[in-house]
Amino acid sequence: MSITSKTTGGAGCLLAGLGATTAALVWAPRAAFSIDGGFEGHARNLRVLYVDLPLIVLGGALVPLLVWSLTTRWTGRPWVSVLAALAALVFGIWGLMEWWTPRQHPDPGYGPGL
Repeated sequence: MSITSKTTGGAGCLLAGLGATTAALVWAPRAAFSIDGGFEGHARNLRVLYVDLPLIVLGGALVPLLVWSLTTRWTGRPWVSVLAALAALVFGIWGLMEWWTPRQHPDPGYGPGL
């Protein structure tokens, strides 16, 4: 195995880790109300932890990795592949946040505290 293949493999793993971490960090604030449940926990929905979180982390890891590997195969230029993978991650997270909206506070009267 050459140094170049080790370097490109490491770059792919780094992009996958970056994508998974970024997706989870963007997901967390939007899912906080579903985990907390609001006033007396009446709106608690833990489905966001055992269904949504694994899917979001998996998508965040796989989308940049897939784009990176396809771009590397087609162009042979690692820096173009990294830029394409980062762009795919940004657009993927933007699309996810436009599509996925967990339950939020029902009305202004149900805020935290009195």
